[in-house]
Amino acid sequence: MNETMKKIFSRRMLSMLLVGYASGLPLLLIGSTLQAWMTDEGVDLTAIGMVSLIGFPYVIKPLWAPFLDRYKLPFLSRRKGWMLLFQVLTILCILGLSFTNPKANIYMTCSWAFLIALFSSSQDIVIDAYRREICPDEELGFASSLYVTGYRLAMLVSGAFALYLADHIPWQNVFMWLAVFMAPSIIFTLVSPAEDKHIPIPANLKEAIVGPLAEFFNRRGAFIMLAFILLYKVGDSMASNMTTPFILDLGYSKTDIATVAKTFGMIATIIGGLFGGTLMLKMNMKVSLIFFGILQAVSTLGFSILAQLPVSFVNLASVIAFENLASGMGTAAYAAYMGSITNKQFTATQYALLTALMGVPRVILSSPTGYMAKTMGWEMFFVFCTLVAVPGMLLLFLVFKLEKPAQKAAV
Repeated sequence: MNETMKKIFSRRMLSMLLVGYASGLPLLLIGSTLQAWMTDEGVDLTAIGMVSLIGFPYVIKPLWAPFLDRYKLPFLSRRKGWMLLFQVLTILCILGLSFTNPKANIYMTCSWAFLIALFSSSQDIVIDAYRREICPDEELGFASSLYVTGYRLAMLVSGAFALYLADHIPWQNVFMWLAVFMAPSIIFTLVSPAEDKHIPIPANLKEAIVGPLAEFFNRRGAFIMLAFILLYKVGDSMASNMTTPFILDLGYSKTDIATVAKTFGMIATIIGGLFGGTLMLKMNMKVSLIFFGILQAVSTLGFSILAQLPVSFVNLASVIAFENLASGMGTAAYAAYMGSITNKQFTATQYALLTALMGVPRVILSSPTGYMAKTMGWEMFFVFCTLVAVPGMLLLFLVFKLEKPAQKAAV
């Protein structure tokens, strides 16, 4: 077995797939699946729409990340101890949610769901730090792709499979089963390798809060790195925000979207992530980000071409497959880069801040895309989304002229 195959089938890579599953399962559980339950129970539509606010802890998680960097529980390693605690708490809260009735007491249902979001987002902080600390830089791409694969497989369990179960058993029982499906995460954590115990821990809470910011912003070109993180996937995010209304507007059915854009598209994204991660074992970070970034931009242009083609399942499948494949590859490189620039002493806090910044294009910069598509027309809108990726690609050349202090500081 050559070195590449040894890396692919190593214990730490298997652990990335498993902890990705643990991280991904709660997301749809408190999102679309919970909304489907409320809809079936006849809950007011306005209240159902407000359920999205339950996920607010995922947005503000950098606030308590320093606490998780600073303190270690008296069992397991620093990262594995917190992972285990948050997984147990998440499972208990899912069980608590299963005993509620959103029609009778929506506040109780939402309270349990909020706690799930709180503990799950906290688990994400620790898992992101754990991934960085057990993998050398050259393996971060493949590790990230396996993590995302496990994450998306778990979303199929808490999304599509949960809805299937709901057609056959009461909703309360569905959520009990989801607690059961979450339970193996405890085993995954126990059997996963521990991170390096020699990584220094912040001496106090003040250092854990101030240290990550001071260390990062004292680097040469810190703002260039942040601008790159902000812009690298902005075109992809803007295009993705309007994909569903675009496909419907072309004359495709909701069944076409469910079959191609959701199921087939997710499979293509998983394959793209795994393929991109595998390539990154052979390619350096700079080449991967450039190559995958170009593919990502070109794939966005495919939607502009689709707008000119006749309505055809094959045409839709081809464009969606290419776009999701390229997006998966780009995400693998993107996540690996963010991991590579974190200082291992402050991994949880710095990674939480970077991932919060990563969400800006999806949440804020994508908000005017409906107006843009209406004004520009579909073809020019997707051409614009392709061109808006160019600044991020240009910044990449500046980024890799910078020294990598995270590597230098890593222990």
